[in-house]
Amino acid sequence: MPKKVKRKTISKKLRFEIFKRDGFSCAYCGQTPPLVTLEIDHIEPVSKGGLNDINNYVTACFDCNRGKSNISLNKIPSKLSENLKALKEKENQIIEYQKFIKSILKRENREIKKIAKIYSDAFPEYKLSESFKNSSLKKFLKKLPKHEIEEAMYDATSLIGDDNGAIKYFCGICWNKIKEK
Repeated sequence: MPKKVKRKTISKKLRFEIFKRDGFSCAYCGQTPPLVTLEIDHIEPVSKGGLNDINNYVTACFDCNRGKSNISLNKIPSKLSENLKALKEKENQIIEYQKFIKSILKRENREIKKIAKIYSDAFPEYKLSESFKNSSLKKFLKKLPKHEIEEAMYDATSLIGDDNGAIKYFCGICWNKIKEK
């Protein structure tokens, strides 16, 4: 007697997400409600080692699901192939987006280091705090060109003799430039 495989109940939310992903149509015959009742089918049957995982589920109408039974698919339905291509494209876009964001952060960090160096060259015994770099300098870099911020730091450190006063003067210059724009 064959071993009975326990089926996992699919939540209504997951069922809806799979229907939505598959365009509310049967992956095998393409029919849609109200002509057919849609169900969730395993691409690789659980009885043959398939997982209860969103990537192993497909939308199927009642008749196609019963006709397939526990037979593994040798050919992925065209709808799933299209979904796979779309998922791969999304994945590639996410990877490229992450690379782009990383390059922006690297550039910001280089610019912050350069501005911080201007300050530490003028006041060797002091360094800009990390919180100041991560809040004020980043904010200024988003609103002003880098050369204007560098110029403001040069002006502040050369005109004001104490470190705290130079920072206040620097911030004042930057905020005035932002207001002018």
